[in-house]
Amino acid sequence: MVVIKLGGSLAQAGTLLQCLDNIEQRYRNTSTVIVPGGGSFADQVRLAQQRWQFSDKIAHHMAILAMQQMALLFKGLKNEFSIVSSLIDIQKHGQNIMIWSPDIVELNHASIFASWDITSDSLSAWLAQQLSASELILIKSADIDPALSLSELASSHIVDKAFGLFTENAAFKITLIHAHQF
Repeated sequence: MVVIKLGGSLAQAGTLLQCLDNIEQRYRNTSTVIVPGGGSFADQVRLAQQRWQFSDKIAHHMAILAMQQMALLFKGLKNEFSIVSSLIDIQKHGQNIMIWSPDIVELNHASIFASWDITSDSLSAWLAQQLSASELILIKSADIDPALSLSELASSHIVDKAFGLFTENAAFKITLIHAHQF
């Protein structure tokens, strides 16, 4: 099992379809789960929270909805990919390429803390851990210095602040890559 997180900014950078095409070609015979970032939908949640001052819990729920919207966008671009929302759904699908549209109830039961420190980066690590994935690949639109540690990548806003906590005992390989190098 491979988990691939596609940064939400790939849509704005114009590399989203190319990344989806590459996943389709490279991983068609591998159980693969794509985790969508929230992209511009999540950016709107951040702006709305600043304006209206609602809680991080509400913002977290809205950001999960942003990921679900991106999952639908991915499905619209790659109709042959399956949308799955829970760990059980993923385990049922087996060898297909799947798009994770996270279930907020499942995440709440897993005690995922509602904070902007936890984004789709950390959620992809949580998912990889739950699925006993062999690899977690994060595809970003930002340049990635391979010499940087995870904490340095978090300080540089390449991954979220909680990513190191979600990966500190990871049994899976972690790869961060720029979309143009994928």
